[in-house]
Amino acid sequence: MSTHTRRRLTDAPFLAAATGAVPSRRPVWFMRQAGRSLPEYRELRAGIGMLESCFDPELVCEITLQPIRRHGVDAAILFSDIVVPLKAAGIDLDIVAGVGPVVASPVRTADDVRALPRLRPEEVGAVVEGVRLLVDALGETPLIGFAGAPFTLASYLVEGGPSKNHERTKAMMYADPRTWHALLGALTDITIAFLRAQLEAGVDAFQLFDSWAGALSAADYRAFVMPHSERVFAELADAGVPRIHFGVGTGELLGAMGAAGADVVGVDWRVPLTEAVRRVGAGKALQGNLDPAVLFAGPAAVEEQARRIAREADEAITLGAAGHIFNLGHGVLPDTDPGVLTALVELIHEL
Repeated sequence: MSTHTRRRLTDAPFLAAATGAVPSRRPVWFMRQAGRSLPEYRELRAGIGMLESCFDPELVCEITLQPIRRHGVDAAILFSDIVVPLKAAGIDLDIVAGVGPVVASPVRTADDVRALPRLRPEEVGAVVEGVRLLVDALGETPLIGFAGAPFTLASYLVEGGPSKNHERTKAMMYADPRTWHALLGALTDITIAFLRAQLEAGVDAFQLFDSWAGALSAADYRAFVMPHSERVFAELADAGVPRIHFGVGTGELLGAMGAAGADVVGVDWRVPLTEAVRRVGAGKALQGNLDPAVLFAGPAAVEEQARRIAREADEAITLGAAGHIFNLGHGVLPDTDPGVLTALVELIHEL
């Protein structure tokens, strides 16, 4: 893999913590740090669709930079969406306000799976150009690449949109495992192609979001999902950058998610970091895990909970975690006061 454009960020606290080195300060960034919580984002996006924004390099660059300027976080994450590589490959879908991704023709048969397109690098050229703009603009701040994991992509394609119970997804998984694995294999190819394009453009790490994996038992995750996530991490290991794995409600899956090949395992707010290190095992960094709702509880509560997580993180490191990156246990909620996030970053940097 070509890495000729990647910067050398030897002093970046985020990269140090992710790779087992001692950071100069406790690093912090937030999932969904760019987005609706920022008035400058809402102003910029006025009248522009979500997917349109994701395929505009200048907008991708500006939106990704906004929380860096405002909050002073230790990493930027590429502004994108889980379904961007599917749209780029030619799958007919849209992001509907108030609903989420909606797929025009759900994928439910072996013929549907065989008809899925593959992703060619030129189809995400706008994303690649956005990464290149960011590499030039970010200075010493690392840039995290972004992709949805095969299972979460599959759940959107099979259900036709967001789902609470994933009935159709699980029905295919249990009743037709051959078609299921063919589907996840095709989506793994798309995910790898999307991330490889970002890596070759210069991202300094990447995060694989398995947003819906928490709907699975540990046994089903290992049998039906883990082999495909393992292939993503294995085929991109040659990039030599930190690989982060995150899901929501995945406390029972933390051991398997760590074993899939990530260097950093994201932890949501339901599991303390001291327990997460036991489940994940020694030698991997942890990321998380403040409940996003705490940000609505006032300064005293935010500080109390942030200090608790910092203490738990330090203990987790003594128990074998390679490092800790402070984050929320899920994304920034839309109505979050940006000033609360800025103050939280300042606090974390002091701890």
